[in-house]
Amino acid sequence: MDTLTEITPTVWQLAFPVGHVYLVALPDDGYAVVDTGIPGSAPAVLDALARLGGRPDQLRQIVLTHYHVDHMGSAADLVAATGARVLAGALEAPYIRGSVPEPVPALSPTERSLHEGIMADFATAGMPPLRPVEVDVALHDGDTLDGWAEPVRVLHVPGHTPGGIALHLPESRLLFPGDIMGTSPDGTRVVLGPLNVAREEAIASFRRLATLDAVDTVCVPHGVPLRTGTRDILAAATPETDWL
Repeated sequence: MDTLTEITPTVWQLAFPVGHVYLVALPDDGYAVVDTGIPGSAPAVLDALARLGGRPDQLRQIVLTHYHVDHMGSAADLVAATGARVLAGALEAPYIRGSVPEPVPALSPTERSLHEGIMADFATAGMPPLRPVEVDVALHDGDTLDGWAEPVRVLHVPGHTPGGIALHLPESRLLFPGDIMGTSPDGTRVVLGPLNVAREEAIASFRRLATLDAVDTVCVPHGVPLRTGTRDILAAATPETDWL
């Protein structure tokens, strides 16, 4: 059984080997998920929802931070099982819908080795093919999400992909950064996410997120969430030198 960890009274992390999923309780007895894992992850997401006391039809929103396979991978299956609406950055929507080919990331030698290893692991595990999915709500910088228990600010954070988004919940002092940020295995360092289409843009997006007010918890998709000492860890980050 996949590990389900409470981050706050309304946010839980469903940990996967690659690409964590976050479940969020909504005030109408519904739920949202932030990202969906690789293709084939839908049963685990629905099992986690059941462990929280939710039914499939209570999944109202699927928020995709970007189009990569470990984030949108199970969105189509979850939509089919739940009827949830899909929300994503406006510039990501063509890639998520499958109407435009994904841009090729600019990889350093370190990143190329990492990418090759990840793709080999996916192939060995027999990962199902990625299925595109319709985007019901196209999000822009400064938008807010409807239906959540507190204000949720959408931030356009390009660089990892052209239209990636982050979600900032100032009242909870919580951030979903997408792949702009990851953490070291011990959670003592925050690093620039690898495999970016535009490295300098990604670094600028990282710096924007790192200097936000009202952030004590960072729910990264890779690594462990930042929950203690977050301000100091963010201040010590050196994204300019990561993955070179």
